[in-house]
Amino acid sequence: MPPQARPLSTAPLRLPDETMGMLLGLIGVAIFSLTLPFTRMAVAELHPLFVAMGRAVIAAILAGIWLYWKGAPLPKRGDLPALAAVAGGCVIGFPLLTSIAMQWVPASHGAVLVGILPLATAMFSALRGQEKPSAGFWAVAALGTALVIVFALRQNSGSLHLADIAILAAGLLASFGYAEGARLSKSLGGEQTISWALLLSLPVVLPLTAWQWRADPAAVAQASGQAWMAFAYTCVFSMFLGFFFWYRGMVRGGVARVGQVQLVQPFLTLLGAALLLGEPLQGEHMLFALGVIATVGLGRRMQIRR
Repeated sequence: MPPQARPLSTAPLRLPDETMGMLLGLIGVAIFSLTLPFTRMAVAELHPLFVAMGRAVIAAILAGIWLYWKGAPLPKRGDLPALAAVAGGCVIGFPLLTSIAMQWVPASHGAVLVGILPLATAMFSALRGQEKPSAGFWAVAALGTALVIVFALRQNSGSLHLADIAILAAGLLASFGYAEGARLSKSLGGEQTISWALLLSLPVVLPLTAWQWRADPAAVAQASGQAWMAFAYTCVFSMFLGFFFWYRGMVRGGVARVGQVQLVQPFLTLLGAALLLGEPLQGEHMLFALGVIATVGLGRRMQIRR
């Protein structure tokens, strides 16, 4: 009598936490990578203050709907400092500074400067005592960051503009918000973390949006459909849905390790700027992209204690 065949397993395939975290983080980075091109498209017709604050207002409305639908409880009082850090860095600081900078420099130029995000995110996470990266990890992170900085200087004749400083400052603020948000997401959840941070920022961003609207109503009324489409992307994806993937990814795979996925963001942004804005994509861009992506692979192999 032939042996009885084993029944096929119906259990769902479960990826390791680190792998799943990297995949979720990559989706978040892909969403964030189009932020600068769409921001530049929006500020070509709309005031940068309106673009930066207005996207937070729309995202806060979406966040409120999501929290009500989920019946989410109010955050604890002890969660408020971390939520304020997320609001200040990711909701207000980064959008405002990059919106201002996108008036003066191409999205492809600003893209390379956000390469500081992975190292800064790991640094803030280590300072807060969440993770202890090895010396090898720091060396690889520094190498990747050095590559994007060298690229930025080569593209700008060895100097930095005020817009460059604004983008670098925006990157530091966002990194601090990323690290604090990832820490809070372990207990609160990534979706609730960004949603409560958005609502917490509403008393600041709503009056500024209304004030700018009243200061220049003609610009708002005359903006083209393309400008509003770009603005809508920053509201729904850059300011809301992207964080769902990003924070969940960092919780699953670790802040420092998943944060290294951000190293590919400048080059995804370069591609987006070429497709959306017609900014030239040069061979040198791709050469640096390959080097930076290689550091991501090396970073995954380095020890990180959590």
